[in-house]
Amino acid sequence: MSTLLRLDGLEAGYGDLTAVHDLSLEVHQGEAVALIGSNGAGKTTALRAISGLLPLRRGRIEWQGERLVRPTPAGAVARGIVHVPEGRQLFPTMSVRENLELGAVTREARARRASTLGWVFSLFPRLEERVGQLAGTLSGGEQQMCAIGRGLMARPTLLMLDEPSLGLAPVVVKTIFETLAAVKREGTTLLVVEQNVARAIGLSDRGYVLENGTIALQGRRDELLASPHVKQAYLGL
Repeated sequence: MSTLLRLDGLEAGYGDLTAVHDLSLEVHQGEAVALIGSNGAGKTTALRAISGLLPLRRGRIEWQGERLVRPTPAGAVARGIVHVPEGRQLFPTMSVRENLELGAVTREARARRASTLGWVFSLFPRLEERVGQLAGTLSGGEQQMCAIGRGLMARPTLLMLDEPSLGLAPVVVKTIFETLAAVKREGTTLLVVEQNVARAIGLSDRGYVLENGTIALQGRRDELLASPHVKQAYLGL
């Protein structure tokens, strides 16, 4: 598989705080990769650096073999990198349809907006039922579906998701991850930041364990599930 995304020695943070340092990982086309770790490990910071929301202090980001110098959010989306943020961050006074259509920001995505909207509704039928409803009146699970759907409206090559299960009931989490598996089967590459480690590893082909801002462990799904450290620290086994 070709390498879509490569991070090499990445360092980023906030003010005087360095949240990730010497972070190196790869994401290959067509796979799902989990980035797991405890609160404060640097997972969200890594995604924000990739999507251009945080400046790089050091290190290198490559996209399809090309180095990204001073990445920006607009540049990331134009290249096919879409970030579904923690907390959904919908526009609460706009309808479900309006929130979704805002995701189709590139010329190509706008040209395919109608067909992509139909695809999103096939993945999340609840959104079609709520299409005219204000996003702020949706349940937490419906808001997460809308946030993921908005990301998919851009027709991304790489979809990055930050804590998609946060605050959701187990039955909704199951639906979300089943849908993400379907999205992957249809060809979208996934990078998933998630504290629900069992779900994240179950979805993914490979994974990285981030601790104190750097990679402590990496491996394929079966290797991570068999790791004594992962079992004890993250799976409670």
